[in-house]
Amino acid sequence: MAAGPRPEDIPRIRIVLRIFRVSAIVTGVFLLGLCVMMVLRYGFHVDIELGGSQGFIALQQPKLIEAVNLSTFELIAHGWLYVLYLGLDFLLWRMLRFSFGRFLFFALGGVIPFLSFYFEFKIPAYVNARLAETEARATPAEVAA
Repeated sequence: MAAGPRPEDIPRIRIVLRIFRVSAIVTGVFLLGLCVMMVLRYGFHVDIELGGSQGFIALQQPKLIEAVNLSTFELIAHGWLYVLYLGLDFLLWRMLRFSFGRFLFFALGGVIPFLSFYFEFKIPAYVNARLAETEARATPAEVAA
C-alpha cells in the first residue's frame, strides 16, 4: 500500500479535519477543567456541586453532595469527548495513511494539558501539506472523483 492519502479521499479528509479542529479545542477545554477538578478533589478533598443547599455552585465534600456533582459530569464528559477526538484521529490516520507512531503522538492531545490546542494548529498544517502533495501528483480526474 502506498503511503499518503488517495486523491479520492481529499474531500472527506477536509471534512474530518474541520471536525477534528473543533474537537481538539473542546477536548482541550474539558481537559483543563478536568485538571482543575482533580486539584480540587485530590488536593482539597472537595467536589463541585451544582444546585445544592450551599448555593448555585459550591465546593463540597463528596460525601455531603446532595445535588448534581459537576466533578463527576466533568470526568464523564471529558471521557466521551476524548473518544470523539480519538475517533477523528483514527479517521485521519486511516485516510492519510501516516505511521502508527504519529497516530499515538496525536492521541496524546487529549491527555496532556494544552497539547490539543497546539495540535489544533499543527495537525491541519501537516494534513494540508500532505493534501497539497497528493493534489500535485494526482491528475485532475482523480481529484474530481
